[in-house]
Amino acid sequence: MANNKQPIARRCRALDISPAVMGYANKKSTRNPGGTRRKKVSEYGAQLKEKQKVRFIYGVLEKQFRHYYDTASNMKGVTGENMLVLLECRLDNVVYRLGLAKTRRMARQVVGHGHIRVNGKKVDIPSYQVKKGDVITLRERSTQIEAFKALREGTSVLTPKWLTFDAPNLTGTVNELPTRADIDYEVQENMIVEFYSR
Repeated sequence: MANNKQPIARRCRALDISPAVMGYANKKSTRNPGGTRRKKVSEYGAQLKEKQKVRFIYGVLEKQFRHYYDTASNMKGVTGENMLVLLECRLDNVVYRLGLAKTRRMARQVVGHGHIRVNGKKVDIPSYQVKKGDVITLRERSTQIEAFKALREGTSVLTPKWLTFDAPNLTGTVNELPTRADIDYEVQENMIVEFYSR
């Protein structure tokens, strides 16, 4: 499993995304603001930037991201939207969306360390695709960890409409699959499709 050790604030600034999208509310980088970056970006450069942005947000490597694109292009519907839905349905992203982890990187670690159960079965693969009706819970021993206890004691978690979170039981349910409207950051997925269909 590859680890992404890029500095969050600097990468967010380079890709023009808010650190809040990554789960870091207070991160800022004031180093070289505006800098000496080229003002004019080629069409290829803009497409590449959109691809890198989505890859960085979900913490996916190139080979895996290409696999998501290929899968999405074989599905019915719009390829770009299908790809974003597949990425949103990753187990590590769902754990982050439910509030069981503060960031997607932390969610990936929570899943990898075996804290998560899907429909009562242990799943330690961050890229596992959740389906409608899946119930995500914590391993019984993990409910005693301080970070998860705080959630049970009433910390409010803002979950997207396609998920529900039962804080007292630390249980999340996938009510329906996400749609393009549920993506909460700016992305032009058509540019990613154009990049791969060159």
